Amino acid sequence: MAEITKPAGPAESAGPAEPAYLAAVRESYDTVAAAYAELVPPPAALDPLSRVMLDAFAEETAGEGPVADVGCGPGRVTAYLAERGVQALGFDLSGRMAELAGRAYPHLPFAVASMTALPVRDGALAGLLAYYSTHHTPPALLPDVFAEFRRALAPGGLLMLAGHIGTGERRRPTEAYGGLPVSYESHRLPAARIAALLEAAGLAVTARLEEERYVTFRAKRRTVAG
Repeated sequence: MAEITKPAGPAESAGPAEPAYLAAVRESYDTVAAAYAELVPPPAALDPLSRVMLDAFAEETAGEGPVADVGCGPGRVTAYLAERGVQALGFDLSGRMAELAGRAYPHLPFAVASMTALPVRDGALAGLLAYYSTHHTPPALLPDVFAEFRRALAPGGLLMLAGHIGTGERRRPTEAYGGLPVSYESHRLPAARIAALLEAAGLAVTARLEEERYVTFRAKRRTVAG
């Protein structure tokens, strides 16, 4: 199992230099965590194409080493991967989400962590899943997130990123998941821009699936000789 290099306490307090958007995401998902777990369908209820992509990711990473589900929420996708032989662990910015995941799947490791600073050593991961978890990141900061993904992945490690696409619009909902208050923003970028940012971070895009408003990428960390 990948060594988690910092403790996973409940609801880590925001540091003074933390970007405001991270605090908004954490507070919002702490608020909606229980409702989210009830309202969001499990992986088995996803559309066939989404399940195919998850299954393909699991098939390629099973037995290869630890795989992080980044933005794991209540842990259902993490558990789905584990059931398919993946050495899965989950990270979420929300302490409440990580707590729910740990209760539901006590046999799996979950930690409170930001995708901007994953608590694993360089090259520790055989795979990384970001399943509808990067769209709250301001576009200007996505290069930092993708660089962190590359750092955590072993050379040749596989990334699967799924999320919403659009024309660059920014959404600011005030409530979600049954009318609960939220303060995060959601950014919907063109698929081509996301692909370019992944490539710029040193992640070679090997497959891309677009379904109207949704997009899924599979990318591998490039191995650089030198």
